Amino acid sequence: MKNMKKFVLFGLSLAVTATLAACGGGSDSSEGTQTDEGYVPKTLKVQFVPSQAAETLEAKAKPLEDLLEAELDIPVEVSVSTDYNTIIEAMSSEQIDIGFLPPNAYVLANEQSDAKVLLQAQRYGVEQPGGKPTDELVDSYSSMIVVKTGSDIKNLEDLKGKTIATQDVTSSAGYVWPAAEMKKAGVDIENSDITTVQVKGHDQAILSVLNGDVDAAFVFEDARNNVVKDVPDIFEKVEPMYITEPIPNDTITARADMSPEWNKKIQDAFIAIGASEEGRQIISDIYSHEGYVVSDDSNFDIVREYAKEVGQ
Repeated sequence: MKNMKKFVLFGLSLAVTATLAACGGGSDSSEGTQTDEGYVPKTLKVQFVPSQAAETLEAKAKPLEDLLEAELDIPVEVSVSTDYNTIIEAMSSEQIDIGFLPPNAYVLANEQSDAKVLLQAQRYGVEQPGGKPTDELVDSYSSMIVVKTGSDIKNLEDLKGKTIATQDVTSSAGYVWPAAEMKKAGVDIENSDITTVQVKGHDQAILSVLNGDVDAAFVFEDARNNVVKDVPDIFEKVEPMYITEPIPNDTITARADMSPEWNKKIQDAFIAIGASEEGRQIISDIYSHEGYVVSDDSNFDIVREYAKEVGQ
């Protein structure tokens, strides 16, 4: 009987504890706290997708942890994902707090889980021919379709029946923009006897063209700069055949329930990092970002139009 009383008292204690937790202002976990204002992270989880070789990006991204920790005063975990859909799902299931997402992936995340765009990246413009950066910071960029120099592919019509290296289908520069503009020109990538080969990283797409594994590739302008250290004459060997209309720059996006206070803290942290010499070098190495500006969902209405064009 004494043991039974102890068991009952223990059960009542657990029930009271659970009730108090449910009735309180928030619930704690090892990752963060849910409050009336929204989610407050104890450890900020940030994730990328490779725009270059995955192992290279991960090594370059790790120093960002220290800079973010110094700005936010909480631990930060930076990781590399396999593709953008994985980040979208992870943010939707609240496993990841912050995702570096290109425009189309952001739109999908916003539609799926109401993820919030916080920032847009700034990059230096690109001049053609030559692919060299300008001295002007811009909040948009273009995609280009590259071919091997001397290729018989001279226009979009010539891509029919060819093999094209692409990124994930949610990648703005690596799929959506060139596919949408091809479709507008009467070359439907799904119905033109075109073979697509998905590769991981725009540098890998460039190398696939160089090595003759594919006839063409969708890449951001000018992804050849990511290869020039290993292939110094890449600008002579691979050339742009087509350059798209501008695309809004990449986003830094927060999970839907992040508190407004923390959204602001994260915005301020990334802006400060982009403004520092050390921080700018890190984000430039990762994604060719040169800084960040506060963004708004309406900036991505054009992205929704292009996504519809390719059936997304």
